[in-house]
Amino acid sequence: MIGSGKTIGIILVIVGLILCAIVTLFVGSGAATGQTTVAGALLGIGAFGVIPLLLFGGVGIFMFIRGGAEEKELSVVRQKERLLGLIQAQGKVTLNSIMVEQRLSRDQVQNYIYELTQQGLFSGYIDWKNATFYSQDASRVGSNKCPNCGGVRELVGKGVVKCPYCGVELFIPPDAPQTTATPVPPQGIPNT
Repeated sequence: MIGSGKTIGIILVIVGLILCAIVTLFVGSGAATGQTTVAGALLGIGAFGVIPLLLFGGVGIFMFIRGGAEEKELSVVRQKERLLGLIQAQGKVTLNSIMVEQRLSRDQVQNYIYELTQQGLFSGYIDWKNATFYSQDASRVGSNKCPNCGGVRELVGKGVVKCPYCGVELFIPPDAPQTTATPVPPQGIPNT
């Protein structure tokens, strides 16, 4: 029951207030009619009204705050899911359209993509010059050729690799084959 923490917190605070009010009325009426002493009434209100109010209220406030934090975390997860779904559905998406559709900043999009890549949920590449994001299958991105310019690059480790020739950042899935190659520029670009 994700997202129900705020509701449960409010209910607990209300239960604590109602319990304290009922105990106060009951014990207070006994003191008003002379059936209880003032000291006994104060002790009864404190023990059976105020202490439960503090317990229910404290737990309720904690649940309310924790529920708000869970809602924020869930919101970020949903944004990542929508971002991943958008890119995978279209295959090629401009960064500007992602930012407008998702109401995210460039840094947020970049961070979300890095996190999705680290979690093994996404592979592809982004051409920062053209601000275009490409979704690619693991076999194409996992090779030692840049899918953007065709230059041979060295794969080292898993995660994000930047092509030394065109600047494209390649998002490599964790299970992609790791090869070692001497970087070679694409055809038409002199070797430096």
